[in-house]
Amino acid sequence: MRQSIDLPRGPLRLLQPRESAELPDAGGVEWAPIAPYWSVLWRSGVALARELDGVELRGRRAVELGCGLAVPTIAAARGGASVLATDAYDEALTLVARNARLNGVHVETATLDWNEPGELLERAPFDLVLAADVLYERASVAPLVSLLPRLAAEVWLADPGRPASAELLERAAGRWSVETGVRGVVRIHRLRAI
Repeated sequence: MRQSIDLPRGPLRLLQPRESAELPDAGGVEWAPIAPYWSVLWRSGVALARELDGVELRGRRAVELGCGLAVPTIAAARGGASVLATDAYDEALTLVARNARLNGVHVETATLDWNEPGELLERAPFDLVLAADVLYERASVAPLVSLLPRLAAEVWLADPGRPASAELLERAAGRWSVETGVRGVVRIHRLRAI
């Protein structure tokens, strides 16, 4: 199914599995779809894309963790960044490549398990890490806290207030400065290494 997302620089076109397109992310934070998480158009991804769309990123290298439909990846690529979209699911990455072409941008993709980030670390350092709504479970916090400083000195993390995000921010204290903006129910945390 084809969707259009309004961004400041113009609409972003997106292909999405039909069954997932019928599951809007408009419920409470505890809402979780039956469909694969990667296939849902998460409001955190849209909010992060809106934040990125309009930022000059030419010459910067970025990586999106747990990209799903990769809306932030495509927005960053439209801003001139060289972007690597990563996800644990090959099906997600196949659709990311199609969506990048649909929007006239080039992105690289890589299958990634945060617990085995070897290939990703070989490509580091990046200038910017992007992540939208990746903290469903507290078990994700420790691997992410370990991985982020090895990837980049700047992280943009969008989250609708899931409990694990508070734990990540607590663990980041003292190692990262954190600036938070609120876009509806989504918080966009900009972390910079101290």
